[in-house]
Amino acid sequence: MVSAPATTIDAMATSPRPEAGVFQISTGTAELADDGVGGWLLTINGAQSSHVDPFDPANLEFEYMRQMTAALDDAHPDRTAPLRMLHLGAAACALPRSLAHRYPQSRHVAVEIDAELARLARDWFDLPRAPRLRIRVGDAREVVEALTEGTRDVVIRDVFAESVTPAHLKTVEFTRAVRRLLAPGGLYLANCGDRRDLQSVRREVATIAEAFSNIELIADPSMFKGRRSGNIVVVAGDGPLPDSPALERILRSDPEPARLLTGGAAIDFARRAPAFWDQA
Repeated sequence: MVSAPATTIDAMATSPRPEAGVFQISTGTAELADDGVGGWLLTINGAQSSHVDPFDPANLEFEYMRQMTAALDDAHPDRTAPLRMLHLGAAACALPRSLAHRYPQSRHVAVEIDAELARLARDWFDLPRAPRLRIRVGDAREVVEALTEGTRDVVIRDVFAESVTPAHLKTVEFTRAVRRLLAPGGLYLANCGDRRDLQSVRREVATIAEAFSNIELIADPSMFKGRRSGNIVVVAGDGPLPDSPALERILRSDPEPARLLTGGAAIDFARRAPAFWDQA
């Protein structure tokens, strides 16, 4: 992957309403489509990437984003907490925008490797101003390794090249760099996509377990059973994790109910799968 120079795009949106169409971006093609009920679906190189409701930042169409939000709500019930969040993978900034609204004292940096996509996102949508939300153009790993130790409360990894997370963002070395960024009690949330065989996500769980002492997994129950392809959210930290009965109720009551795996069940999910390392 060719790294883009690290820059920041902080201008306010200039268009009151985006227009549907296909757009050339730095890494290929982006398609913006009206969903028919007032929202917008962004597809990048053929893969659905973001859904934005311009009228309600809390409305998250993608189930994994709702699952991440539920885990954060359980870990940080005080909505006035001045959380420092780093989002690796921005696209249309649906999740950063939503969490900035949910935690009004929080500060967000969203890292996006595609400079033109970052510019379009600012153009299309009324994203929060800096310093509430900054979009930083650059490679996610390079940004993580350049930031100061202990300066983030939450790191969220949601980076895909089409339907695959780039290999250099799945290794033990990268995950340890993420851990270095986190303040005590910080959380790392990773969106892991995989096929029904679950080979890649099992390795990702084993990888994250090399860096963090506590891990939990959230997904559709059929995903855990290998009955479908999709996404598993990994929640990792070195302190207590959000495994309360309230979180489980929220996950079960979602329009797409999810299961929470904690403790030994989460570790056993890896089934002695080998971790990803840089040298491999």
